[in-house]
Parts: sequence; C-alpha cells; structure tokens
Amino acid sequence: MLALLAASVALAVATGAQDSPAPGRRFVCTALPPEAVHAGCPLPAMPMQGGALSPEEELRAAVLQLRETVVQQKETLGAQREAIRELTGKLARCEGLAGGKARGTGATGKDTMGDLPRDPGHVVEQLSRSLQTLKDRLESLEHQLRANVSNAGLPGDFREVLQRRLGELERQLLRKVAELEDEKSLLHNETSAHRQKTESTLNTLLQRVTELERGNSAFKSPDAFKVSLPLRTNYLYGKIKKTLPELYAFTICLWLRSSASPGIGTPFSYAVPGQANEIVLIEWGNNPIELLINDKVAQLPLFVSDGKWHHICVTWTTRDGMWEAFQDGEKLGTGENLAPWHPIKPGGVLILGQEQDTVGGRFDATQAFVGELSQFNIWDRVLRAQEIVNIANCSTNMPGNIIPWVDNNVDVFGGASKWPVETCEERLLDL
Repeated sequence: MLALLAASVALAVATGAQDSPAPGRRFVCTALPPEAVHAGCPLPAMPMQGGALSPEEELRAAVLQLRETVVQQKETLGAQREAIRELTGKLARCEGLAGGKARGTGATGKDTMGDLPRDPGHVVEQLSRSLQTLKDRLESLEHQLRANVSNAGLPGDFREVLQRRLGELERQLLRKVAELEDEKSLLHNETSAHRQKTESTLNTLLQRVTELERGNSAFKSPDAFKVSLPLRTNYLYGKIKKTLPELYAFTICLWLRSSASPGIGTPFSYAVPGQANEIVLIEWGNNPIELLINDKVAQLPLFVSDGKWHHICVTWTTRDGMWEAFQDGEKLGTGENLAPWHPIKPGGVLILGQEQDTVGGRFDATQAFVGELSQFNIWDRVLRAQEIVNIANCSTNMPGNIIPWVDNNVDVFGGASKWPVETCEERLLDL
C-alpha cells in the first residue's frame, strides 16, 4: 500500500510539472484500492504523440502493472498461508493422536493413529502412504515459498519447525509399527503355548481312557477286591457305574460278610425314576431279609449276620413273579406272585450299601449295610441251580453278563474303601 501511495504521489507531481494548472485550479491525489483493478476502473485515453507514450502514460502504465503485481502476490500469499495452516493442523492432530496412545488403546482397543487396520502389514502400508503424502505437500510448499514469498515476512525457522514435526511423526510411526510387530509375536507365542497345553491335556485323557479300557486295576485281578462299609451312616456307599437294561428275568449273586445287629441293612438297591424300590435286598431291624421288586415284597429265609463270608443268590422272572433264594449254593426258599408281568425298568442307579428313597440319594442311616461286599454280579436270566452251586464253591468263575464285578466299574464314596481279597480263600479260613 505504501508503494501504491508513493506511485500516486509521483504521478500527481509529474502531471503538475508538465501541465501547469490554470490559475484558480487544483489537482487532488487519491489512492486507489486494489479492488479498483478488478472492477475495471477506466483510465482516460491519452493522445499519442508521434507514436510514443508520454511520460504521464508510461507512469500510469507502471502504476497499473505494479498494482496487478501486488494483488497477485497477495492472493498467492493467502493461498500459501491457508495451505500452511491446513498442514500445521494435520500435523498437530497427528501429534495429539500419537500423544493419546495409552488412553485410546486402554479404552477402546483400537490403534492410536485412527481407525487403522489391525493387521501390521496394512498398518505399515497405510502409514507409509500418509507419510509420503505429507512429504510431497511439504516439498511443494517449499518450492512455492522459494518462488513467490521470499519477501512475504514468514518466520525464518518455519521450515525447520515443519521438518522437526515431520521427523517426530516418522519416529512415532516407526514405534507404532514396532509395537504391532511385538503384539503379533506375543499373540503367536500365547497361541502356541495354549495349543501345547491343550494337546498335553488331551494326551493325558487319552492315556487314562486307554487304561480304563484295558481294565487297569491295582489288584491281583480285576475282580479280586471287596468294598468295605464299616459304619452305619448315610454317606458310606458304593456305586455301580453301569446301569441295567430292561429285564424280564435276572439272577443277582454276591459275597457278603456282616455281624451287624439288629439287621445287616441294605446290601444293594436299584432305583429308577418314579420307583425308588425297583429292586432292593434289605434286612431292617428284627425283620427277615426281604426282596423288593417294584415295591412288592417277598421274605427270604436267609441268615447271614454271623460275621462270616456267605454267598447269596436271588433269581426272579416276570412270568408269574417266580423267585428263588440261595445261600452258600443251597436253595433255601422259593415263591411266586412277586411283581408278576412287571419288567425291570432300564436306566436306573445301582447302589451298594444304601437304600434309596430317591434315585441315587436320600439315604437312611438305619437302613445302611455294615460289613463287606464282593463279587456282585447280575445276569439277565435265571441261572440253573448247579451253576449257582459251582459259583458258591469257587469251582467256576462266572462274571455277570449284565453287571460284572470289576474294579473300574465300582466307585466308593464317603469313606467306603476297596481292598484286595480272595473270597474263596477267606471263606476257607472261616470254616
């Protein structure tokens, strides 16, 4: 503006010097605004002298050219300053995002540089593109500054500030890439450790299953053990893992030894949903030993509470409800009409030493068996009398085809225990 004012003054002086004003006339010098150029402010045409411009016309042309140059420089400076402000704002936002890394990561689980993809390769590629764009814009800005704004009065260290911020941004990007690589490596290590732990657990389970399938036992043979129930409580008992199918006849045999009084309690019970007394053998109080089928009762003429080993067998068939009772190979009782035409229901729970009031529970201590049990076997038919004799005198080893007496099929609870035993040998010691 000072240059424009000076040019106007010079023009006025030159005009006054060449054309002397008439007496009583004055010239007024007025500064023209820059907008006058774009508004098309007309200048009066000056007469030509010999084809050459007069000094006044040359001066006016120089002033117009100067005005145009000043306006162009001002527009260029405005555009460049806007670009500088935009670039500075973006750099400040990048610095702010990088500075808020801990808060952004802990709160949302996203990248601190914005919604960048979680894959490290994509992150590196996108950050590289952003960095290159910023570098290109900076170089373009520097070229424009050198070409057009050498006298614009910008700070002398502006380029150094931009370069320093760009360097900081580049270092932040490199740190972010390194952190992503570390996170990827850590995730890979954790996955490998978890996979190894899972494989180890599976191998252990497979080995245990293999042992169970092979009938692995701590006893001399899988059936050479007894279950000991030394106290009359409602929490000592054994449980047969297998269950029964639907049966229309059965034979149940076992060795037992008890000196409990009054009554030996319940050597075994089988309960199904809707019927807790599907099959029960019990001696309760001063009553004789009873066989219950579907809650129907038959009294058995058996006497076993002398503290010695005895072999007990009961048979039953749904046809007319026929039953038989054997003690030490001898048939001591028989009868009929015990739950005739009632099939034994499948899927129940078979308990040793307790009478069930619900399926698998609600034991009564007064009905608990006190003593030792062994060789509990169930067949799905009525054994012949001679087969029972052979089992009782230990001349035949005949495991049940429905429930055999094996170690891995019997669990004990509440303090009940399993001990090695040879019932036939111990029976000889009782004689």
